[in-house]
Amino acid sequence: MSASPALDDVLARIAAAARAAGRDPADVALVAVSKQQPWEAIEPVLAAGQRLFGENRVQEAMERWSERRAGLELRLIGPLQTNKVREAVGFFDVIETLDRERLAKALADEVQKQGKAPRLHVQVNTGEEPQKAGIAPADADAFIAEARGNYGLTIEGLMCIPPEAEPPGPHFALLAKIAARNGVSKLSMGMSGDFETAVRFGATSVRVGSALFGARARP
Repeated sequence: MSASPALDDVLARIAAAARAAGRDPADVALVAVSKQQPWEAIEPVLAAGQRLFGENRVQEAMERWSERRAGLELRLIGPLQTNKVREAVGFFDVIETLDRERLAKALADEVQKQGKAPRLHVQVNTGEEPQKAGIAPADADAFIAEARGNYGLTIEGLMCIPPEAEPPGPHFALLAKIAARNGVSKLSMGMSGDFETAVRFGATSVRVGSALFGARARP
């Protein structure tokens, strides 16, 4: 019996969804969304072998993981302010929320300074929701070209968060289409409520929080 039945359940569901889509389950990574979770909720998941975690805030991630960093892959999945770029480049393996030119420039400058480049995903606002970060789908091709050409950044993936009130499938399909025509291989899409759908549409990583850790306590 694993230290985390919830982790076993989510991994089994990812594997079943992958097989149903004719995919290898090994091609879909689980990002455990540990943001705002107490350590006692995270510890059993870590003890059960999970090594890939997603955090929303640079400061919170550094406080939680600095002493436990060895052997883990840490991803920033929340918005990145330009004044936190130095810490983010130094600390994270992957930054999934590149969404504007000013941030691309700041990341490029910092990568030069540190000689260390986290892997980058462009966040696409597939629902074009004004309250959400991300590049509009119509601007994604130009932005990816600019990040690569003007700033020398390697764009490994795309990320999206579909609107809550809409079926996620069309949003995942749109993201996959943008990735394919731009030669981008990674798709970060799907959360606790829709990760099986995301796997069906080609997600290479899913970001799961509440299905692993239970609902977050409200601050």
